[in-house]
Amino acid sequence: MHFRSMENGRASFPFPYKPYDIQEQFMKALYSALDQGKVGIFESPTGTGKSLSLICGALSWLADYEEKRRQEATALLQEGEASLSASAAPSSSSSSASAEPDWITDFVQKKAERDLVSKLKEEELKRKKREERMEMIRNNLHLKYASKRKSCEEDEAFKLLQLSKEEQTGTPGDQEDEELVVAEYESEDESKSKSRFFGGEDEDDEELVEEHVTKIYYCSRTHSQLAQFVHEVQKSPFGTTISLVTLGSRQNLCVNEEVRRLGSIQHINDRCMEMQKNKHEKQHHEDGAKRKRGPPKTVCPYNKALALQQMRDEVLGTVQDIEQLLKLGKETKACPYYSTRLAVPPAQLVVLPYQMVLHEATRRAAGVQLKGQVVIIDEAHNLSDTLSCIHSAELSGAQLCRAQSQLTQYADRYKNRLKAKNLMYIKQILFVIEGLIRVLGGKVGQNPQSQTTQAGTEMYTINNFLFKAQIDNINLFKLQRYFEKSMISRKLGGFVEKYAGTGVTLHTHSSSNKENRRTEGLNRYLQALNSNPSSTPVPSADQQGASEADKVLSASPMMQVEGFFLALTNSNTDGRVVLQKQGTLSESSVKFLLLNPAVHFAQVLKECRAVIIAGGTMQPVSDFKQELLFSAGVKEERITEFSCGHVIPPENILPLVLCAGPSGQELDFTFQNRDSPQMMDETGRILSNICNVVPGGVVCFFPSYEYSRRIISHWEASGVLIRLGNKKKIFQEPKKANQVEQVLNEFSRCIQRSAVDSSGGVTGAILFSVVGGKMSEGINFSDDLGRCVVMVGMPYPNIKSPELQEKMSYLDKHLPHSHGKNPGQALVENLCMKAVNQSIGRAIRHRGDYSSIVLCDRRYARPATLAKLPAWIKNRTSTHSSFGPAFAALRKFFLEKKQKRE
Repeated sequence: MHFRSMENGRASFPFPYKPYDIQEQFMKALYSALDQGKVGIFESPTGTGKSLSLICGALSWLADYEEKRRQEATALLQEGEASLSASAAPSSSSSSASAEPDWITDFVQKKAERDLVSKLKEEELKRKKREERMEMIRNNLHLKYASKRKSCEEDEAFKLLQLSKEEQTGTPGDQEDEELVVAEYESEDESKSKSRFFGGEDEDDEELVEEHVTKIYYCSRTHSQLAQFVHEVQKSPFGTTISLVTLGSRQNLCVNEEVRRLGSIQHINDRCMEMQKNKHEKQHHEDGAKRKRGPPKTVCPYNKALALQQMRDEVLGTVQDIEQLLKLGKETKACPYYSTRLAVPPAQLVVLPYQMVLHEATRRAAGVQLKGQVVIIDEAHNLSDTLSCIHSAELSGAQLCRAQSQLTQYADRYKNRLKAKNLMYIKQILFVIEGLIRVLGGKVGQNPQSQTTQAGTEMYTINNFLFKAQIDNINLFKLQRYFEKSMISRKLGGFVEKYAGTGVTLHTHSSSNKENRRTEGLNRYLQALNSNPSSTPVPSADQQGASEADKVLSASPMMQVEGFFLALTNSNTDGRVVLQKQGTLSESSVKFLLLNPAVHFAQVLKECRAVIIAGGTMQPVSDFKQELLFSAGVKEERITEFSCGHVIPPENILPLVLCAGPSGQELDFTFQNRDSPQMMDETGRILSNICNVVPGGVVCFFPSYEYSRRIISHWEASGVLIRLGNKKKIFQEPKKANQVEQVLNEFSRCIQRSAVDSSGGVTGAILFSVVGGKMSEGINFSDDLGRCVVMVGMPYPNIKSPELQEKMSYLDKHLPHSHGKNPGQALVENLCMKAVNQSIGRAIRHRGDYSSIVLCDRRYARPATLAKLPAWIKNRTSTHSSFGPAFAALRKFFLEKKQKRE
């Protein structure tokens, strides 16, 4: 299909069905934002088909952009060739004024023209090759060759796997620890210090290194959101023509069962990297290099260049989500993790989690290049918090003591094999760790659980903290580079894993026999666990939790230490260090808090051609712009905003603000008043009335877990719960995340049963949930699951939290004041209203849906607060100072809907 392009955008867009007006507007606004290289803030409520609008708008722009570039290149090429042939004719004009002879000027000019023409021809050739390759992939012309190659390789790979398993049982020699010893390190010489894991590419792999085509990076918070997006792409008109690749971590994409079984992401990464290194060493030995003695090392059978290339082609040929990638990886005996990375340069759409775009080191490792590309950040309502979390770091006293003990033992064991430069850096790392232990009030080399500390919280700027810990004389930037290049964290991880339970202590200093005895029991216990897996009974959930803790205990915390060191290299004013002393050293912690997320977002904004920040509820936008965009150096003229209403008709939503309850009690859930029995009883009466008239499901949000626990136990004692239970079956948000699915399924089944048969008097179910909890984001209460959403009080964050206070004072100092409010106070209100908007936005999920929203607190009636609700809710909200009229409106709303359905 060809769609006419307009000067200022597109007249129409390919779409799987006739788009709503707001989807048309969304796509046009998106198209022009991408075309003009803007930073766009796009708000489109859930249920309005935001994903499809993003896909069809952005991919239409990409197709037009590629076509335009192709036409420009062709025109330039023709022009260049014409000018060359014209200049080939003898030139009669001569310029005597020029200092250089004519033939020199002519020669220089012709050379420049020839260079340009050959460069354009080369680019044209590359482009054609790329297109032909994609065509071939799509037509599966390579399948015959691939299947033949596959069957040969399969046998070879699995023979190799068996062989490596058998050989692993060989006796270890002294050379066996070779992989644990840090390679020689020269800090100033970059070329010598290149990581040995990522040695030069093999000759065969050279063709895999290719330039990045113009592409769109789409990122979201969770893997399920990414999978949902991929399914939308598959359904769109671009589903068969776009080359899309989904990126994930090794934990998500590994298909080697032996490695997957390791469970923790750190163990999986370490094992995979080790197998990579073994692969490169194996190739090196095959090339005739002398092999050191010791048992052969395992290489991953899924990491073969040909199989990876074949899978990469299949990934580019058909759109696939992570589940499909894993299935394909197992079938083709190829690693999805490495195949997808190979597919990034030629892909047009790359789908990946936040971390891989927003965190520079992760970005580099994933091969993501942002220069001149487009980034779409979806579900971006919490972007500022996400950036802060990704770049913050925390270390407990227990972790610091373990790292200190393990690194000391590592240095002792290999002191004769480590070069002086390495020993010097390891001593510096130990010096910093010991400084951190002391600053928490602990003593180095003693069991952290038996050391008591004075409880309390202290806050420091980075420089003051370095002085306090007496580590200000250490160059953390050099240490950071050493961590990166020497991979000491991985080596230490391998060392601990190998020697845990053989005299290498996990907790404390090994130099004293007394300390060795103290951890001997633990070592024996861990050894017993390792040596006798078959006799252990099936563990309960609690036992599983305990064994998880053992896994964490036996792992090396050096990765976290490295992360904390990196955090300390931030600029002094951009962050704070929080010391939290909790009574014992092991529970105390030192935490880096990023106060200025804009510093890390600035690079993304600077490198990208355009950045689109999209979400269902982006309100309030002004502070978002101030904190993340203006602070990152983005000018007002580069920012474009788009906000649309909902697709539902106005009569399908009934938002009410309740200022008083049925008995006339004023609803004021401030911290001082909310615990009064009158307030709790009145809330119970409101819910009883609501449950009498609302069919199906009611979802009730409380401001915190603590308040939810208190009010429910009060209702239990006063009989309110029994009254509620007569009308609606009661469900509560579970404490554990893995139980959420089960509770939701039961909640849903109960509502479906009641819809068919309500003879027992039960008309549905009520779910007690918490704002910002497991049920307030990413879960849809569509149709009968959420006919009424009740918000009890206003979920303000804990104002006494030292972290929040520091963030408020930082904003007050660095951001301009607006509307007579200081930025710190505005932050607190915005955090509260963002949380409210997220929770109440769960109810309406599609055009035919209908729901009521009841905001129980007189403070919601304030104009400034109402203004922060999404426009499509705010415009339909009515405020009621007494309960009667509000209840009448609610009853009428559901009666009308019932009559319509009948």
